[in-house]
Amino acid sequence: MKTLQRTGLLSLHRDGYGFVVADKKNDEDVFIPARFIGDALNSDRVEVSVIKSEKGFEGRITKIVERGTRLLMGRLEQVGKHFQVIADDQRVRHRILVASDKLGRARHGQNVVIRILRYPEKGEPIQGEVIDILGKRGEMETEVAAVIIRHQLPREFPQQVIDEADEIRLDRSAYQGRKDLTHLPFVTIDGETARDFDDAVVVEELPGDVLRLWVSIADVSHFVRPGTKLDHEAYARGTSVYFPGFCLPMLPEALSNDLCSLVPGEDRFTMTASLDIPPDGPIRGQQFFTSVIRSRRRMTYTEVKQIVVEGDQKLKDELRGHGVDMTLLHRCYERLRRRRTARGSIDFDLPEPEIVLDFQGKAEDIIKAERHVGHMMIEDFMIAANEAVAEFLTSKKTGCLYRIHDQPDASRLHEFSLLLHNLGHRLRLPSNAPPKRLQEIVKAIHGDPAERLINHQLLRSMAKAVYSTDNVGHYGLASRCYCHFTSPIRRYPDLVIHRLLKRALANNREGSKMSLIDVAKHTSARERKAMDAEREMAKLFAARFMHDRVGEQFEGVVSHVTKFGMFVELIEYFVEGLISIESLTPGRFRFEEKEMALVSRKGGKYRIGDRMKIVVEAVDVPAREIRFTPIPLT
Repeated sequence: MKTLQRTGLLSLHRDGYGFVVADKKNDEDVFIPARFIGDALNSDRVEVSVIKSEKGFEGRITKIVERGTRLLMGRLEQVGKHFQVIADDQRVRHRILVASDKLGRARHGQNVVIRILRYPEKGEPIQGEVIDILGKRGEMETEVAAVIIRHQLPREFPQQVIDEADEIRLDRSAYQGRKDLTHLPFVTIDGETARDFDDAVVVEELPGDVLRLWVSIADVSHFVRPGTKLDHEAYARGTSVYFPGFCLPMLPEALSNDLCSLVPGEDRFTMTASLDIPPDGPIRGQQFFTSVIRSRRRMTYTEVKQIVVEGDQKLKDELRGHGVDMTLLHRCYERLRRRRTARGSIDFDLPEPEIVLDFQGKAEDIIKAERHVGHMMIEDFMIAANEAVAEFLTSKKTGCLYRIHDQPDASRLHEFSLLLHNLGHRLRLPSNAPPKRLQEIVKAIHGDPAERLINHQLLRSMAKAVYSTDNVGHYGLASRCYCHFTSPIRRYPDLVIHRLLKRALANNREGSKMSLIDVAKHTSARERKAMDAEREMAKLFAARFMHDRVGEQFEGVVSHVTKFGMFVELIEYFVEGLISIESLTPGRFRFEEKEMALVSRKGGKYRIGDRMKIVVEAVDVPAREIRFTPIPLT
């Protein structure tokens, strides 16, 4: 038995135990029994004393390094002359007291948001003050606030940050030294609802059938300088968080939607990558520089599809009037896509729900988000630019914040192989499978009823992509050298890359005062938090949408089978609900892992891909749960 010391972020379970996600990349997560949690709260950075035994790693929290929870939400209760808050988050096991002079206008029974004034210590309760009064649980405004608070996301910018952003102007003297690219017909390509445009592209044809791809990215680093309040706030947020109908941006709107946004017809400061792409062979002639561009037109993914797939000649001619040649853009995309496929890049086509809102912000439909040539074109252009910048920074040895994706763990790949076998796929998967082998499996199961489940399980088998100063490559993209350069309006690592690129172009080897290791650790954590919040918000909107449909009948497809029931995905709406095993004939069904099916004693069977009719039995909006019951076949 050996004792180790580690630091990391604490992730608590509602049953009291938790895991510490280790800061160091190669360290395993540490299980913390409930009795060893102490005064720590979810999302705290903690030090743990780890005992390594035959059963794995188990730890005891010895120190709280940094608190990760600032706000809590709960029900205010008066007990005699004293007030306390019962936290909605079941992971909070401590008492929360509120002094009578810290109540504001809140009264007994109301749902409130509190700011923590004193953290628990040696058995003492949390002390807080009420900063907001919310409505009833189940109401959308309250539940939206609950998601934001649960994930400790900032709801507003400090006034000083807003003031600093409002004072920034486009300085004409800063044009000097920038490459003037305003003659090139750049376009932005984004979704219909996008409000900030941080990347623009154009393709030129050169002699010898070479295509020159220009990727220009908003030069946020010109406006957001290290040490400013803007920079401090952007770093703290780490990323923008996107919810249905609104966003919690990394930067104030004066920058994200105006000065830094590549709006058509306006001069904008950018960082540009220029890449020469021959029909075959490696990309060559990479160049990078600060620049000025003027976007000719804002395009949408749908318009790209209308031209490339549907042959919309009118739209194509209109773009030519702006100097935009969509044929060249498409040819360039095809070349990049061939290269990426040939090296083994894994292209997961995991459908995501698109929540369609009415004018009042209420969900009126939930559909499967479309992914087509428009999305993939921009994706491939951005990947090419990201790789080129990462390779350049590596060659210059001035530092780089890599986006890495480590190789999958052999034991997890083995579990995934068993799932494939149970679903009837005889696809061999070695423990050290290269990306190309996984790419072949993704292609082989395309169109299978269990495709979505298999892809999800494959993703879970793989390591998480994170930021790091150590370049181990990006397994999923089959890329040896990769970084994030293309979204500095919404991701702090991209802003750091822009600063590093400017240093490299100026041959400036002086290091930044900010530790890249700390940036990598912090922004990886903020990204995980944002993703968790976005997923929960999507579940909230789905639950509220189906709450109005309790008792209605729908047709669906079994999407996943587990020991506690099966999930059914509706055909009319891209919504999934659970049919618990108890709601089937009691005691008649059991889970057969080898078949990935629920099997009854009388021979009945539910398998992935089976179509069935269901009725919406119940919806618990605060719990984000949707429950179905099957309608017996007649």
